[in-house]
Amino acid sequence: MRWILAFIAVLLFTAARADTVSVAVAANFTAPAKALAQMLQQTTGHTASLSFGATGTFTAQIENGAPFDVLMAADAKSPAKLEADGLTVAGSRRTYAIGRLALWSAQPGLVDEQGKVLGGGRFDKLAIANPKLAPYGEAAMQTLEKLGLAAQLQPKLVMGENIGQTYQFVVSGNAQLGFVALSQVMANGKPVASGSLWTVPENLHAPIVQDVVLLKHGADNPAARAWMALLRSPAAQELMRGYGYAAPEH
Repeated sequence: MRWILAFIAVLLFTAARADTVSVAVAANFTAPAKALAQMLQQTTGHTASLSFGATGTFTAQIENGAPFDVLMAADAKSPAKLEADGLTVAGSRRTYAIGRLALWSAQPGLVDEQGKVLGGGRFDKLAIANPKLAPYGEAAMQTLEKLGLAAQLQPKLVMGENIGQTYQFVVSGNAQLGFVALSQVMANGKPVASGSLWTVPENLHAPIVQDVVLLKHGADNPAARAWMALLRSPAAQELMRGYGYAAPEH
């Protein structure tokens, strides 16, 4: 009986100390963020409340007082801007992943391994994320410009507010193919989405450097600190690699 009471006391003490971190997550990082939230709860007892969307939208919301504790951006400039505006905890900004862009279609055989389909015209609509809001959309436009296809394909573009909506355009068939995050179509190092895929060479666009920053709203939140620490762990790094992200150089 004593050990049962002691165990219950420990559980109650742990529950009483458990906190929740509110994380604004770039849409490309949806799947790994959900897995990390499970890892956080299993290892610390803390929970993570995740919101997914476009980095540019989140940045504007935070500047207008949105109560997020952490921003996981799809770029480096947005966290840097928030830092310059005095909205972050000093010294907390760092790169957590390097993203990869992919051209994907739900139709098998439509996208070839060199991306030549883009110049072949065998499609009506090409989905990309809004380049003014989403870094993956910006990388997609850079790719089209580097290939000399931006003007030619402009009439065929369908823009999603973020990379999550862009992916849905392709899944639903509203666009025959689209530029998505590689992490949306792979997990555990293997493709998880049916269809056809071209992993865009990194020399066709600027590096997709993704930074995370602890916001002042989360400065005194133990769960926010635990989340930031979790991202540095070997287990988290291995998980991210399984979704196609490269680990940053430190």
